[in-house]
Amino acid sequence: MTPKTPSESVTVMTDMVLPGETNPLNNLFGGELLARMDRAASITARRHSRRVCVTASVNHVAFNNAIPLGSVVTVEAKVSRAFRTSMEIFLDVWIEDRESGNRLKANEGIYTFVAVDEMGKPVEIPQITPETELEKQRYEAALRRKQLSLVLSGKMKPADATELKALFAGS
Repeated sequence: MTPKTPSESVTVMTDMVLPGETNPLNNLFGGELLARMDRAASITARRHSRRVCVTASVNHVAFNNAIPLGSVVTVEAKVSRAFRTSMEIFLDVWIEDRESGNRLKANEGIYTFVAVDEMGKPVEIPQITPETELEKQRYEAALRRKQLSLVLSGKMKPADATELKALFAGS
């Protein structure tokens, strides 16, 4: 299988926050943002694998800034690393200042998707060749995150988590 670049999977979704999507403080509900992020990540996973993809986990979400009613919200998603059948999708969430047009990074998230066949069985996917410095950083960090997840779930022995151990070896 020919490796792909993260830019081949990019998905950008822009929308406005409407009154029915807000909490009593007139900010976007967290669950509404998670759904938007899941949709963007799903499209990204499909673009990378050209297969049906299912959400395997939401590994990380940071709600750093509230997203007020009326805001223009942009979710940018791209594959940060592909493994045998799964892929990590990194998402950046931006809000646009209504007057200046300046963008502020509001939130970010990391989702894992698995490509499946018609019977729901995992299938192999292309690898990723990162191009930019940020893509390279996210690519390297993805393996550490995967190892940490496997160790925490009991699917990998801590002694086998070589990338994680390397973080602490110099300490």
